[in-house]
Amino acid sequence: MEIKLLMLQSAQLETMKEFYVECLGFALCGESPNSFQIQVGTSILEFTDENVSGAPYYHFAFNIPSNQFQEAKAWLKGKTTLLLEDGEDEADFSFWPAHACYFEDPSGNIVELIARYKENPTKEAPFTVNHILNISEIGLVVIDAPEVGEQLKAINILESDNEPITRSSLHFMQENKNGVFIILTSVGRRWLFSEKKSNIFPLKITLDNHFVLGVNEQNEFFINNPDS
Repeated sequence: MEIKLLMLQSAQLETMKEFYVECLGFALCGESPNSFQIQVGTSILEFTDENVSGAPYYHFAFNIPSNQFQEAKAWLKGKTTLLLEDGEDEADFSFWPAHACYFEDPSGNIVELIARYKENPTKEAPFTVNHILNISEIGLVVIDAPEVGEQLKAINILESDNEPITRSSLHFMQENKNGVFIILTSVGRRWLFSEKKSNIFPLKITLDNHFVLGVNEQNEFFINNPDS
């Protein structure tokens, strides 16, 4: 499973474009009066203000080369403020294994750079924004996580640890072990490196198998089957 296109809402479109394109240096690969797209490795990230309500925010992550975490962290620190958890500006996920650091963008999204040591390839040239590999994670917040989990299982997106899906936990859903996950959860769980709690906002995820899934403006989960 790969995330080919991720569409999120933002109430601050111009500020977001300036941050991602001018400050961080992502390539602009599409634009309309109500949206813009940036190239994130083999993925595309789109922000739109069409039908936006309130101030939506999300958690998402970018995969980076497995040998460049400290380089990427220094690069990021030169452009924006790193978020802290218990006074630390990085996370050591020994169970993956992986290292990650986090920042908040102008829309309040909690964004992560993660180096997964088993899955992500290495790079030898000095780190730049062009070394980001793809969109690694997107938090999918829904009303009924167990029910949505069953729908994901039906298209072979499974809980990575084979744990039962509950309303109180984060569940890392994946199709294969390539470092790309849909993080399934219900409302009210605190995002790591933030005081913000998971909440439902519209989003659309297009996968490499052409399935399109997400949450609509009525907070309802949907999956569009390309073969139906």
